[in-house]
Amino acid sequence: MPYPPPSRIPSGTRRRSLLASAAGAALLAGCSSGSGDTGSTGGSPSVAEKARARAARDSAGLVERYDAAIAAFPGLAEHLAPLRAEVVRHTEAFGGVPKAKGKASPSARPSASASASPPADEKDALTGLAAAERALADRRSAALLEVPGELARLMASVAAAGAVHAYLLTEGAR
Repeated sequence: MPYPPPSRIPSGTRRRSLLASAAGAALLAGCSSGSGDTGSTGGSPSVAEKARARAARDSAGLVERYDAAIAAFPGLAEHLAPLRAEVVRHTEAFGGVPKAKGKASPSARPSASASASPPADEKDALTGLAAAERALADRRSAALLEVPGELARLMASVAAAGAVHAYLLTEGAR
């Protein structure tokens, strides 16, 4: 027994239905992502601004740690200058205002939160800076899910740079 020919549905109806469905889905997705993204990713200006300000403060604090290490151990200045310059650029990228380039201020001594006691030697200074870089990179990596896209990309980039700094500082301490 031969098979009956397939019933033909006018192709226009199916195309129109498909286009209408696609347009409706795009409209629905556009509406839901616009209002849902802000709340779910923490994209509100206040969250982003707080995260940016904290990142700038953290980077400025790291610059102060570099300055304190250079002041305590001038022999490290040549090794630390490029890393310090990068941290200054990170501070600026987050909207912070860094101290004068290459100048250690009198207040550049490690704070109680940065270091309980000054390092005993150059190796300890490098190890302390590496630990500070690593901890800050970890905090920034953890905060990526809480900030909107462009700030998240900046924080990821700076966190990666901090991890590289920690590696370089650790290798320099050996």
